[in-house]
Amino acid sequence: MIAAKQLRSRWVVVPGAMVIVAASWLLYVSAHNHGRLEGRVVDANGAPVAGAKVLLFERGFVTHEEKARATTGVDGRFRFDNNPSHSVQLEAEAPELGRTNRQVVRLWFAGQDTVLAEPLRFATKR
Repeated sequence: MIAAKQLRSRWVVVPGAMVIVAASWLLYVSAHNHGRLEGRVVDANGAPVAGAKVLLFERGFVTHEEKARATTGVDGRFRFDNNPSHSVQLEAEAPELGRTNRQVVRLWFAGQDTVLAEPLRFATKR
């Protein structure tokens, strides 16, 4: 009886819950830390832009430096693998459309796999 009461004590429950939360977070991170960053590029009408160059800028000490490039497919999708950072900026460029505004992407942890909720969007129409 006393052992069961002690197990329900805040001195056991709170540290136990903290261990469970920390272990769950570490398991989530280890399953989602491949550095995969995916998204889409669209024009002002929302149509996919094929062949656009997507630039990935990694945060340095003072500025952002270009670290990688990807080219969009016919569906306007792009993908970067092995992104080691937790704070990047993305920008797309296409000869007939110019450049998109840079989109800041902040991740919860370095190398987090993520799919952008919003596409990179060109302001001009084709």
